[in-house]
Amino acid sequence: MTQTVEDAILGGRLRLRQPARGHRAGTDAVLLAASIGLAEGVLCDAGAGVGAVGLAAALRAPALRATLIERDPLTASLARANIDLNGLSARVNVVETDLTRASARRDAGLTDGFADLVATNPPWLEPARARVSPNPRRAAAHAHEADGGGLEAWLRAIAALTRPGGRLALIHRADHLAEALSACEGRFGALSVLPIHPRAGEAAHRIILRGVKGSRAPLRILPGLTLHEGAGFSPLAEALHRGEAVLGE
Repeated sequence: MTQTVEDAILGGRLRLRQPARGHRAGTDAVLLAASIGLAEGVLCDAGAGVGAVGLAAALRAPALRATLIERDPLTASLARANIDLNGLSARVNVVETDLTRASARRDAGLTDGFADLVATNPPWLEPARARVSPNPRRAAAHAHEADGGGLEAWLRAIAALTRPGGRLALIHRADHLAEALSACEGRFGALSVLPIHPRAGEAAHRIILRGVKGSRAPLRILPGLTLHEGAGFSPLAEALHRGEAVLGE
């Protein structure tokens, strides 16, 4: 049995049961949740893990409903536990399925175009081109299946789940920006790229990419966010981790 621990993020407002080892929700989840900007309607957290992003958004916005999609059974069970732990069972649910397969989505009851916004922290790596963790759940969170079509297939599925005019919020490695932009082509426009820098003067290591389904508005590059100053977080990064700030566009 996988050992789990209970953590608290967003200044203690969000409680999460998650594995003691392997992939764990952290700064990427905090930043993605802070970039959502949806006050009401339906949010889909695609590849939700233990539910950190969708639950954080639901806590911030009392009129928001969220669907968490996760394919790993143990991780999905932790997401369900976290919904109850945070008192959000009336507005948040978990769907256990492989979102990249249209037939699996239909069998799970997911309807194309149901979401006003889809937030996602997709698997980062192609197994054939990168060293993948020996921990199977960490590997599943970080790497696409070898035959799964990579980020292109992931964003194709996300576009299917998003209503026309609905929005995308994605966090990814900065060195995969070109791949992400290519996968959005013909699906999402009005794209904005927010570079995330570990420290001032250092190259970005993450990007947050946001867009609108069906829009033809041009790409924008936003001023970057610096995470660390001195021995700790920058003031904005600290406020984001405490749930006291959001990332506007």
